[in-house]
Amino acid sequence: MYKLLVVDDEEIITDGLAEILSGLGIPGLDIHKAYSGSEALDWLNDNRIDIVLSDIRMPEIGGLELMEIIRRNWPRCRIIFLTGYNDFESIYKAIQAYGVRYLLKTEGNAKVIAEVREVLRELDGELRRDHLLQRATEQRNTLETLAHGDYFRHLLFGTEGSMSTARAEDFRKLNILLDPHNPVLMVLGSLIRTRSLPSFTERQEAALAVKLLGDGYFREKTRSVGLIDRYGDLLWLIQPEDCTPPVESARTYEKIMRFLEGTLEHIQAVCCDSLQLESSFTVCRTLVHWETLPDTYDRIRQLQYNRAGDGANMVMTVQIEGNDPAGQTNERVRSEKFEQLAGHLEGGRKDAFMELLQELFMPIDTGRLAEGAQAAELYYSLALVLISYINRRQLHEQVPTAALLRFDAHCSWQEGFVYLSRTAELLFTLRRNVENSRAAEAMAAVCHYIEKHISEELSLVRLAKYVHFNPSYLSRLFKQEKGLNVSEYIEDARIRKAKELFASEDLKIQEIGTRVGYDSPQSFTRFFKKATGMSPQEYRDFARESAQ
Repeated sequence: MYKLLVVDDEEIITDGLAEILSGLGIPGLDIHKAYSGSEALDWLNDNRIDIVLSDIRMPEIGGLELMEIIRRNWPRCRIIFLTGYNDFESIYKAIQAYGVRYLLKTEGNAKVIAEVREVLRELDGELRRDHLLQRATEQRNTLETLAHGDYFRHLLFGTEGSMSTARAEDFRKLNILLDPHNPVLMVLGSLIRTRSLPSFTERQEAALAVKLLGDGYFREKTRSVGLIDRYGDLLWLIQPEDCTPPVESARTYEKIMRFLEGTLEHIQAVCCDSLQLESSFTVCRTLVHWETLPDTYDRIRQLQYNRAGDGANMVMTVQIEGNDPAGQTNERVRSEKFEQLAGHLEGGRKDAFMELLQELFMPIDTGRLAEGAQAAELYYSLALVLISYINRRQLHEQVPTAALLRFDAHCSWQEGFVYLSRTAELLFTLRRNVENSRAAEAMAAVCHYIEKHISEELSLVRLAKYVHFNPSYLSRLFKQEKGLNVSEYIEDARIRKAKELFASEDLKIQEIGTRVGYDSPQSFTRFFKKATGMSPQEYRDFARESAQ
């Protein structure tokens, strides 16, 4: 999804351009409006914007000043300036900057539409795999990547000492650009439904490709280190570019948060478009100190699990409160394969889990292991993976754990294997049901919010903030749950409310328009007639006749 912001201090121009571009029905284009440079800044401070269509001369904050701020906050944002004949000096300054175009106001709407379409094609081109992977590959140092991954996985296990002097020496030797004395922000990412990648190597290559893409993007405005954790998921540790004290200012990290949320959507687009993979990201807003890294990491994984829906193409932000008990680092399973099994269960990867479960029982099935004590050891090791998951998710009522610890209750190891497999199937089913339930609850909350705030501007960005999702994920989940787009639901809600007001209250048409979110009488009239086939006055007359 791309976000376009129309900026002009003349309301009729802003509304007109937004209406024309909305009428094109370009898939994935979310259009917003700002009636001044300062209002545009409010948008740009809180959201990633991909295209800004702006007047170059405005009071207070003009187009060129706006351009400088955009360049600092969103380097990839494209700008299209609308200018007059006497703006040569401003035009000359603007065209020296990357990604800036200009149009004369006299060239008409057709030219504006053509320029917007051309910019969208450019943005699509930047998301192509070859371009981005080439940039990432140029930055890649294989030995350094492996060394960094091993070192930080070591830290995440909680086995590394907390002495900052030792940490600083390790960072120096490994050429890690993070500051060992300052806290970090954490981003946890998962690749969803990797069944199309049959081998371990292919899955690792896909994860590495996404890691390298993220590294390339994040380096534009931050210091960062990315790694693939023991579950096959992605983790980035991130700090500001300038780590000189005092670095812990809320303003500094808030800017990084906005940059991360917008950039992760770009990475997701590449995953879908070029790698044919869906991804999910969880961003921790809390500053993480190195001493608490293992516990915070485990807690973020726990919060990522408590998501609505399947998580595909979701960017979720979480906060670890000061009194929030960051769960202790889980007991390490003795076998690497058991760790992978636990990771598949934790990540909801059913196919990979069942495939590995079958693989673990293969030595007994083929007679390479005895059926006695070794079969019992394997059974209990696998049962403990399931019990650990049940305990963490508090599923004791749905899945009793006592029977899992009775290997001797089964007539054969084959029967025990079938029992474990069925228990795992049940756990995956419960997970899907919980995700679907959370999705339904979240979308019901969105609908309630729309009904309650029907007189206000209800942009997708605003609704996404309310439920703490990114806009593209909310749009997809809402369509999946409700069977219609968010914008369609909002229009239906406004029509219902307008009809209700016409029938029950003797208000002026302009007042009714304002109550359903239309400050302009002309806009309300166009909207109402398009939806009902009648003008507001015709409908009022019809409603009164019907009531008699």
